[in-house]
Amino acid sequence: MEETKFGKIEVATSAIASLAAQAVLECYGVVGMASKDLAAGIAETLQPGSHHRGVDVHIDADRVVVDLYVVIRYGTRITMVAHNIQSGVKYALEQALGIPVTSVNVHVQDLRGSQEI
Repeated sequence: MEETKFGKIEVATSAIASLAAQAVLECYGVVGMASKDLAAGIAETLQPGSHHRGVDVHIDADRVVVDLYVVIRYGTRITMVAHNIQSGVKYALEQALGIPVTSVNVHVQDLRGSQEI
C-alpha cells in the first residue's frame, strides 16, 4: 500500500499472485502451477486461468514474500529451474510493484514429462 497526496494505492494479493504465476510460466522447465494442498504428494496441474492458486503472497510492512507451488518438467535440473523461477519472479514483481521482494520460495510439487500435461 502506498499513500500519495491524492489518496492511497493498494494492490490486491490476487493481482500480485497473477503477476508471479505469469512469470513462473515463462520459465524454462516449468510444466505448470500446482495446488499447495496436496494429499500424499500427488500434484495436480491447475487449469489455465487458475494459476494464481499455486501462489501464496504475504505482505508485511512493505515486504513481499511469495510461495510458489510448481510442477517441473522431468529431466531438467530442478535446482536450476527453481533458481530461474526465483530470479524471474523477483524481477517481475519488483518492476511492477516498485517495492522489494524479500523472498521467493519455490516448492516443487511434482515432476512431469512433456507428454503427461
